[in-house]
Amino acid sequence: MASKSWQIKRREVLKGAGIALGLPSLEAMTIKRAGASLSPKNPPKRMMIGYIAYGTYMPDGQSGVRSKTHPIDQHPEWSWWPCSQPGELTFNKSSEPFKDLKNYVSYLRGLDHKGGWKMGGHSSGDVFATGADMTETEKTNNISIDQVAANLHGHETRYRSLVLGTEGGTGSYGSSKTLSHRGPGRPIPSMHKPQEIFNRLFDPYSGKGIEQVRATLKREASILDLLLEHSKSFHRKLGRQDQEKMDEYLESVRSIEKRVERTSQWTHEPLPVMDTKGLNLDVAYKEPKEYIRCMYDLIYLAFVTDSTRYATLMLESEQSSTSEMWNYATYVLGYKGATHDIAHKRPEDYSGQWDRWRAEQHAYFLRRLRDTSEGDGNMLDHTVVLWGSAHPHASHSTRNYPIHLAGGNRLGFKHGRLHEFIGDKKVPLANLFVSMLNAIDVPVAQFADSTGSMSELMKG
Repeated sequence: MASKSWQIKRREVLKGAGIALGLPSLEAMTIKRAGASLSPKNPPKRMMIGYIAYGTYMPDGQSGVRSKTHPIDQHPEWSWWPCSQPGELTFNKSSEPFKDLKNYVSYLRGLDHKGGWKMGGHSSGDVFATGADMTETEKTNNISIDQVAANLHGHETRYRSLVLGTEGGTGSYGSSKTLSHRGPGRPIPSMHKPQEIFNRLFDPYSGKGIEQVRATLKREASILDLLLEHSKSFHRKLGRQDQEKMDEYLESVRSIEKRVERTSQWTHEPLPVMDTKGLNLDVAYKEPKEYIRCMYDLIYLAFVTDSTRYATLMLESEQSSTSEMWNYATYVLGYKGATHDIAHKRPEDYSGQWDRWRAEQHAYFLRRLRDTSEGDGNMLDHTVVLWGSAHPHASHSTRNYPIHLAGGNRLGFKHGRLHEFIGDKKVPLANLFVSMLNAIDVPVAQFADSTGSMSELMKG
């Protein structure tokens, strides 16, 4: 059968390109400035987002919010919230690992994403860093807070951002294994193997000579230029629906082109020389403490070398049944059951202890930053760190996320208190995101469903 004038053969699209690049399925086919430096008096401003799956232990009430009849002087020793009343922090057994970091940490009760209200408790992890309304208007999610920052300042470092997760990949909608998203339908795969992460950061050329790398990048850039130029010649032949698909495809090609250009620029800057002594890059997943601390160490190394300024770390996804993470509570506490079970059965002898163990690992990372001098303070002074989950234990409620904020003391944040945003004080979690972005020189007036910034956490 003769082809019609509007039909396009696949080889037409790639003709002259010389590469195999997967095209979308179209109806018509079927019938830093490199080398930027910072002075010691002007340290980089960084941001890290950390996530813990399956919620946290809140025996105070159905969604972890203290009821009016709950005695304020009898706060549980084992509860994710360190104290009962809003105000100056005191620490219980669950939160004790942060005691020596009191002046660097805040707890925020009553915050959540409206976009997650109609999602299942475990699915709401998808929107922790995006605030997207995936049940209504943003079904393929939206941009995450770290990528908003990376879009503006990512060119100033060798890597725009660092995306880590203990399971790796992207997962699927409702079962994400990454916190980072470039935009709707564009999740960024998380990396989970320490040796591969280290190589990506500090040995990106895989032993190749720099001239060989530059020659390869030059060829790739030429190929992409040809592909983009040729694509324009038949774009007008497509129907509207195909044009939309093709536009999305070309956007991804342009993204690759920018990445090639960026990598080429950075080949003129020396790579950091790293000593791996004391860093176990071959750590097994069955060694929870060593593995998670290694992931934190890699973020620390990326920050201290200024290889990137934005990082995310998803410690377990909300759907970990096929992962070794499913058994971490067994390895750590001797609990006879999957980690997920703690969230539902809430065993008294394990729930708070599990939170404390996770707090110990996060506190380890915060101390590394605090104990590293930088500028007129330390690295934690210049790094804002959000840590939490998308639901409390048991109830699967998608309200009142457990939220912990640390650092950024030289970026305008003040700490040492439990803040409560309940009743007439209720505001979206996205308000905190606005303040975080503004603090790291990303001027935004709104993010997701925000209604403003969060002045309660900022110095006057």
